[in-house]
Parts: sequence; structure tokens; C-alpha cells
Amino acid sequence: MVIIIGIISGIVTSLGLGGGAILIIGLTLLIGIEQRIAQSANLIFFIPTAITSIILNSKRKIIKWKTAIPVIIASAVSAGIGAGIATQIETTTLKKMFGIFLGIIAIYEIYTLLKSNNRANKK
Repeated sequence: MVIIIGIISGIVTSLGLGGGAILIIGLTLLIGIEQRIAQSANLIFFIPTAITSIILNSKRKIIKWKTAIPVIIASAVSAGIGAGIATQIETTTLKKMFGIFLGIIAIYEIYTLLKSNNRANKK
């Protein structure tokens, strides 16, 4: 089951859709791993997938480095701060926060889909 979760997460990540959410959900709901451990596994999972994506996208020359570098630096600093905060939060609260985050992402994706469908129908 862990290998299947890893494969699905890798595929979703390669599409640029955030496979970490799939990984965390799979590890917590299907395997029963504690939220903090699943989030830590996600961070470790991210390193090789990010490196692979950087290499492949660099070869295709589709990375805008002037934009990417500040985002990388800000993300690295924020990840450290977030990890420090996450260790201080109770597991149930952390699960709720993650659920709210996924809900917001879902609402945004549905809104974007409906908006693009409305534009397509008007043409």
C-alpha cells in the first residue's frame, strides 16, 4: 500500500498538482500514520521529486529563475518556521488545519473550473 501511495503521489507531483497532499492523506487515512510523521515523510518525499522536476524542467528551459529563486528562498525559510510551529501544535488541531487547507484548495479549484467553463460557454 505504501508503494502505491508513493506512485500516485509521484505522478500527481510530476503534474505539478501537489502530490504531498495525496501522500499525507494516504499515509494518515490508509496506513494510520500520525499526522506529524506523515508531514515529515512528505518533506523527505519532496526533496527527490523537486530535484527531478528541476532537472527536467531546466532541460526544457521552462523555469524562470528570476522568479523561482526568491520563491525558493522564501519557501525554505517559511518551511523551517512552519515545521517549528507544527511541532508545538496538537495532532488533532494539526489535522483540522490540514483539512481546512485542503478545503480551501478544493473551493479554489472548483471556482477556477467554473470560471473557465463560463468563459468557454460565452465564446
